Amino acid sequence: MNMQYSKDGLSLTEQFESCRLMPYLDGGGVPTNGWGNTRKVVMGCAITQEQADADLIANVAGAVQCVNDTVTVELSQHQFDALVDFTFNCGCNAFSDSTLLKKLNAGDLDGACTELDRWCHDNGKVVAGLARRRDAEQALFQERDA
Repeated sequence: MNMQYSKDGLSLTEQFESCRLMPYLDGGGVPTNGWGNTRKVVMGCAITQEQADADLIANVAGAVQCVNDTVTVELSQHQFDALVDFTFNCGCNAFSDSTLLKKLNAGDLDGACTELDRWCHDNGKVVAGLARRRDAEQALFQERDA
């Protein structure tokens, strides 16, 4: 597969990540800055908007590559975008090892979509923001392409 992330998909990612130039610890205690970036974050050192935007593009590219490399069934643009946002948020290793991917590659699109609900926890607790994000990803996944 060789699909690209759409502007609608990127908009979804930005909506749920928001941009913070000053590093902070996310809900799981991971140093984070920019648009959900967790790479090379130095606590106490702010980044520029340009750096945040560049990190977002680089991090999204990794999620795009992961979905392209692991999904073996044909996807609509909406389905691809939902999976890239999920992978951006949860990581390629989590996506690659997930029941979601197994169901997807077996052709069980409805079952794969339902699996998104299982990924709304952080440190064992349901996080309202993650639940909203998974709901948005499910809605996008189920949307019909025009």
